[in-house]
Amino acid sequence: MLLRQLFDLETNTYTYLIADTLTKQAALVDPVLEQLERDLWLIQELGLSLVYCLETHIHADHITGTGKLRQISGCKGIVPEKAAIACADRYIKDGEVLQLGEVKIEAIATPGHTDSHVAYLVNGELVLTGDALFIRGCGRTDFQSGDAGTLYDSVTQRLFSLPDKTLVYPGHDYRGHTVSTIGEEKQFNPRFNRGGSLISRNSFIELMDNLNLPNPKKILEAVPANQNCGELISHSTINQITNNKEFK
Repeated sequence: MLLRQLFDLETNTYTYLIADTLTKQAALVDPVLEQLERDLWLIQELGLSLVYCLETHIHADHITGTGKLRQISGCKGIVPEKAAIACADRYIKDGEVLQLGEVKIEAIATPGHTDSHVAYLVNGELVLTGDALFIRGCGRTDFQSGDAGTLYDSVTQRLFSLPDKTLVYPGHDYRGHTVSTIGEEKQFNPRFNRGGSLISRNSFIELMDNLNLPNPKKILEAVPANQNCGELISHSTINQITNNKEFK
């Protein structure tokens, strides 16, 4: 299996490239529109065929690159079940599995940050947690029908039930971290552990309800764009890339 962790500095967003090394089938998880050319270059350089673009949820801080990647590569856009996106090729349910050759990608429903959110468990070894669980943190719950109690349940009942050695790759990081484990997050994540013990659901709700964070800078642009697979963006972006002779 091939895994690449890619970073967008402006929004602190991680995109993940997953591929089967034998069949060369690949998937991108949470692609960022502004990084379209970077991602296409890497896919081409590694000799991969993009089969899927997977979204963990409808993002509020960046516009997805899925719509443009779908037009360029013919890949399928996959979003969580019940996500308010009309243009997806497939809505993935809890427990459903996608195959890339020998690579198994299983959806784990983890709502709470938003009302439709999934994490992706890859080959039972690593989990792409999106905005449900960060390294020593978690996503906020104060917009897009988020719910702190639901997020607590998703993390403590679904993600923390995975083996401790499971690698955790988050959707964002703001402190320079790249990877953790389920065991580490159960022990050291201050949103869920205080004094060596799991905090109560009510304490977590109180904590999340009093964060008082500013809205993401791109929320008014990003949410409607992502509900339409990024299609509020001019077609000049896709034309610029497809007209580049290096991609022909």
